[in-house]
Amino acid sequence: MAAGRDLRGMLFLLVALVGLFVVWRDLRYDFSFSSDLHQTELARRKEVVTTTITSIAVQTQTETVTEVVQIKQEQTSTERASAAFVILTRNKDLKGLRETLAQLEDRFNRRYNYPYVFLNNEPFSDDFKARVKSVVSGECHFGLIPNEHWSYPGYINQTRAAEARKDMIERKIIYGGKESYHHMCRYESGFFYRHPIMDQFKWYWRVEPDVKFACDIDYDPFMFMQENGKKYGFTISIKEVAETIPTLWNTTMRFMKENKHLIPKKNLMDFVTDSKGGYNRCHFWSNFEIGDLDFLRSEQYSAYFDYLDRAGGFFYERWGDAPVHSLGVAMFLNKDEVHWFDDIGYFHGPLWNCPKGEANKKCWCLEEDSIETRNKGWSCTLNFVALPAPDA
Repeated sequence: MAAGRDLRGMLFLLVALVGLFVVWRDLRYDFSFSSDLHQTELARRKEVVTTTITSIAVQTQTETVTEVVQIKQEQTSTERASAAFVILTRNKDLKGLRETLAQLEDRFNRRYNYPYVFLNNEPFSDDFKARVKSVVSGECHFGLIPNEHWSYPGYINQTRAAEARKDMIERKIIYGGKESYHHMCRYESGFFYRHPIMDQFKWYWRVEPDVKFACDIDYDPFMFMQENGKKYGFTISIKEVAETIPTLWNTTMRFMKENKHLIPKKNLMDFVTDSKGGYNRCHFWSNFEIGDLDFLRSEQYSAYFDYLDRAGGFFYERWGDAPVHSLGVAMFLNKDEVHWFDDIGYFHGPLWNCPKGEANKKCWCLEEDSIETRNKGWSCTLNFVALPAPDA
């Protein structure tokens, strides 16, 4: 009997320690937030932990010791897609990146342990690698971007590109004067998925430093995409700054005219076309996207990117990867293949995607802050929702 009491005492101590660890972990993850709503959420988690500890303690006293397994608050999924998070980042982004990763783990990946792919045009430091690994549950891959993917191709006139950047500075075009930004947009448009590390995966989830995840994600978005025939998923869609893409639409129209055999009859061109047949500037904000890598690797998308690259707009103008991805999606996919993740609370300054109604109970964001509610004139999301299904 004494041995039994000792065992129960040790089990109770173990439960208490685990519970305290969970509270400490949430505090550590969540100190980056200051909202009252988030403090309410944190209090709720503490209450859950306390209730769990008390429940297990009572069960232990009645010698139902097998219930101790309930202290394991998250269960790792045994079914996973061939998928990874992909993050273009630099050593100097470490602080904001770790805060984002901690939230992503807390809200989703601690239950699934998907791997991460970190890409950089400069080598990652040992400190960066160690500190990133310390906050994630999945395997980490660190890739150096090949020089040919982050440099000027031979058909680009670098003098003209430099003059264009100077002109964009004078005209105050956002990021237009930053040479590295032009390389980044080109890389995200047509090269990140070609990195050898990405060859082993079918699905990707793009993440950036300093973004926030405000809601518990209690299902696997990768598996949702796979099981429902989706190829591209987004959270926010907005209108592009017109001055950054003066010739992108006309270049795209020429591509479509010259490559009619690549364009399916059922597509999403209505999402990006205004009443006069021009570009309405709508695009999916690509800092968050979950997608099928086979789509980006396809003949159609590859031909489109190569056509744009030859046109020079990544350097002579300031074509962004968001409108490029979006026009590719609009040309080659139909509405049934694209999904709005309205249940994922996501923030990339200054915009929110925040779930509505019952789904908001898992979140600390305010649903009225969501871009399609706060600024309908800037958002394109409800336009997407209103589009008929391809077979309608």
